[in-house]
Amino acid sequence: MEFDRDLFLPVSLADMQRRGWEDYDFLLITGDAYVDHPSFGPTIIGRLLEAEGYRVAILAQPDWRGPEAFRSMGRPRLGVLISAGNIDSMVAHYTAARKRRHDDAYSPGRKAGLRPDHATVVYSNRVREAFGDIPIIIGGLEASLRRFAHYDYWEDKVRRSILFDAQADILTYGMGETATLDIAARLNSGTPVSEITDVRGTCVAADYPGVCAYPRVEVPSFEEVSSSKRAYAQANMVEYQEHDAAVGKAIIQRHGKRFLIVNPPAYPLPTEELDRVAELPYVREPHPMYDDMGGVPAIEEVRFSITHNRGCFGACNFCSLAFHQGRTVTSRSHESVIREAKLLIQHPGFKGYIHDIGGPAATFRRPSCQKQLKHGMCKNRACLAPEACPNLDADHTDYMMLLRKVRALPGIKKVFIRSGIRFDFLMKDPSGEFFTDLVQHHISGQLKVAPEHCVDHTLDYMGKPHVEVYERFRDKYYKLNRRYGKDQYLVPYLISSHPGCTLEDAVQLAEWLNKEGHMPEQVQDFYPTPGTLATCMWYTGIDPRTMQPVFVPKTPHDKALQRALMQWRKPQNRALVLEALHKTGREDLIGYGKHCLIRPGKGPGADRYGHGQDQRQNSSARRPDQNKPGQSGRYGKAGKPDQSGRPGQNGKYTKGPQGGRPAQGKPDGRHAVSRPTAQKPVKKAGWAKAKPKKSGKK
Repeated sequence: MEFDRDLFLPVSLADMQRRGWEDYDFLLITGDAYVDHPSFGPTIIGRLLEAEGYRVAILAQPDWRGPEAFRSMGRPRLGVLISAGNIDSMVAHYTAARKRRHDDAYSPGRKAGLRPDHATVVYSNRVREAFGDIPIIIGGLEASLRRFAHYDYWEDKVRRSILFDAQADILTYGMGETATLDIAARLNSGTPVSEITDVRGTCVAADYPGVCAYPRVEVPSFEEVSSSKRAYAQANMVEYQEHDAAVGKAIIQRHGKRFLIVNPPAYPLPTEELDRVAELPYVREPHPMYDDMGGVPAIEEVRFSITHNRGCFGACNFCSLAFHQGRTVTSRSHESVIREAKLLIQHPGFKGYIHDIGGPAATFRRPSCQKQLKHGMCKNRACLAPEACPNLDADHTDYMMLLRKVRALPGIKKVFIRSGIRFDFLMKDPSGEFFTDLVQHHISGQLKVAPEHCVDHTLDYMGKPHVEVYERFRDKYYKLNRRYGKDQYLVPYLISSHPGCTLEDAVQLAEWLNKEGHMPEQVQDFYPTPGTLATCMWYTGIDPRTMQPVFVPKTPHDKALQRALMQWRKPQNRALVLEALHKTGREDLIGYGKHCLIRPGKGPGADRYGHGQDQRQNSSARRPDQNKPGQSGRYGKAGKPDQSGRPGQNGKYTKGPQGGRPAQGKPDGRHAVSRPTAQKPVKKAGWAKAKPKKSGKK
């Protein structure tokens, strides 16, 4: 499919000249390829400024090794806006093991290396070289999560606020539409950028704290949090609690002789403004300049998806959403979502399937309770964990009615939900009617939910409900599948090596998975991304909520042991699993009983890890007829291939861009590596497909 270049924002001097522009107002630089779709933050900002009458040009993935590429379209009249893209550039480049990724779904043809590490800082410094004292405003997820002095996992040190390293004038954090328009209007009126210090949702640097225009609180300085982990934890907790548009204060943090001033968050966009932003004239496609390069793969999961909400009160401690979009949920009107669905129907590539109507958490349509709107989020508890708050408004009716209206449109065959379904929130729905609709109409072969673990205190450190809630959800899910004759699976998301998870806890998780009859095909290690409470725990060894010590599995070997336990049937994990069981005194799990994880070693001279002499010499040596792989190369119990579950389109289920995930995941900030694909359970009925009862009763 070919699209007219003039439907897009200009990306070159030739584009501007063809439009008759002699100058332009803003240069918008992004670390992603230019995809004109509302799932891409820089595109939203560019289209919004265009709608306000500004001339905006896009510079996507410029060559950062010198300033020349940044001068290619000339000096903008008002300023330069910079974003690393939809996700943090370091998350985009490195795995949780700090290994370099080999591809990048946000670049043409998945080519890696088209943006620099710490892209916001590098781009900003190159703009200073190119244009001198031009106003520079940095934003996007990378800037938002790094607005305070923060621990950087990849360098293993505390870095200054990104505002100082980037030499930028203003940092916008969170969802930046309101702040960006305010800044643009002031610059256009002739206000010097140095005087724009009081915009909500922004950070500035000042020589003295009196510049701050709001009630404020001060946190330990950069120097203090760099030298004291306790001070870091104290600062992190204040930063998290004050990220509240209703009652949050400005935060001051000294950096040397200067002061970082973080103004209170911008107010969430009301429904009518969210509708306006969502319905700007997006092409909903990558720019045609990428057609000969293989396109931009990140569009595939969002091309036929609709975002209907913002914010998340789920408060998972490993998730950066609360620190970026905030915990107050706002949503679009039914009419706006339906208009977007009708646009998708007209798309030449549309086959009748809307892949998602979701957001950070698909089922959230309103704030968690009415109290939140006036008094802000509770500082001493979460809405859903460890137990749901009595004041929680869990009525799913509005979302259910929205889905019914969309799936009734002519040309729509199915409406799927692939964003996160909060099973704990769903279980509090007073009517239960939405659960029935979900099973009957909105699952594409499998449903993914996130219990994350099974041990109570580990889940408490994660900010997740206890596993009994998930088990009740699972039982009801399969009961409804049987009732309606559905053949749909359940895929759990799990995290290994999260702060607070001991090796004993990891063994309990393996036991639980064995009891459930499920072994994950892929395992996600905890990934310390900037700003989150769990990252604070990982770095400091302190839970910032209580200031008490917390165990952290940090060494590569400790993490490998926990990861291996979640895939205990894989032959290559045998030595690690045996080591973990011996270390924890759980030799009862080595044997032939159905509760056992692994069989003992055979033959004379077997060592304490169950290896015979030949195995100790070469642990990978096996007879060709042993442990034969299945078609996908996976190994099942007793040397038989396990059976893979039902894949979706292209053989997998992945999430598209939104927040902080790289490559195949939504960059919503929640997780930093791709989630597991579906896997059918090996034997146990708990994870098997739903089967009708023999009696035929429903």
